[in-house]
Amino acid sequence: MGLIVKEQSGFYWVEAEDGNTYMCELRGRLKEEAKRSDIAAIGDRAAISSRREEGTDVLTGVVESLAPRHSVLSRAQRTTGKRGLGQAEREQVVIANADRALFVFAAAQPGPDLDILDRLLVAGEKSGIAELLIILNKIDLEYPPAVDDVLDVYQRMGYRVLRTSALEGDGVDVLKSALGDGISVFTGPSGVGKTSLLNRIQPGLGRQVKAVGRHSEAGVHTTRDSALVRLAGGGYIADTPGIRSIAVWDIEPDELDAYYIDIASQVLDCKFSNCTHTDEPDCAVQEAVKGGLIAERRYRSYLELREELRDTYIIYNR
Repeated sequence: MGLIVKEQSGFYWVEAEDGNTYMCELRGRLKEEAKRSDIAAIGDRAAISSRREEGTDVLTGVVESLAPRHSVLSRAQRTTGKRGLGQAEREQVVIANADRALFVFAAAQPGPDLDILDRLLVAGEKSGIAELLIILNKIDLEYPPAVDDVLDVYQRMGYRVLRTSALEGDGVDVLKSALGDGISVFTGPSGVGKTSLLNRIQPGLGRQVKAVGRHSEAGVHTTRDSALVRLAGGGYIADTPGIRSIAVWDIEPDELDAYYIDIASQVLDCKFSNCTHTDEPDCAVQEAVKGGLIAERRYRSYLELREELRDTYIIYNR
């Protein structure tokens, strides 16, 4: 078995157990499955058969099979052409088998987009990734005290929040120790200093990640810069393109409360088992909001995303 460390235009670079990296294609039957979903992505473990192209020194091969995933961070993607096999959306896998996800935001310039943070946390809870961390970068800049107050809410939920300055190096040692072995993924909006943080973790790492991973996937209207790069201290790290928005994948409206962990803790106390937490009587979630146990902003975030999922569910299931 080998590790997929890069994907580009239907080709997969696999680090094999023999120490070599092979540029591989999917076996034909796997290509058909890949139209519906990203069955192969960075982080996947793949069994390959090697081959040598005549007249070249490039090591090539074929992906014969893929091992089961222990986690998968995905988002919904609008389909074009033959992708999706007639469905309006398909699963786009950001990374497979990640051990931790670090959601990076800036304290200022730009300030943290909490709606994107909530969606990333929902996707993270759905993914099965063991560790979800929130990184507040650019703490060297002047920013409103309310930013810390909001992040304290997430910390009380149980999420680990790290505060860093890529410019001055504050918090970087703690961040480096949080990475450990395994696979870590950095993601978040543009302009929050992810590349600068990577360079602080390991000199030249941000540039290396971009150089390895950058490409444009024609016809899908997205740029995917994700690739795995080995860290000097062990493990791998992946950076992802800046996120302007994220559409959550494979969550129905009635399931959403399970992925808002502050809301999920109250659900069993609702009078009705199918409570939507909108206008039902004896709703423990609404009572928790009134009592300050659930932040009003988080509750509004849940309602907005639930309504979006409901509209999407109606459209795609007519």
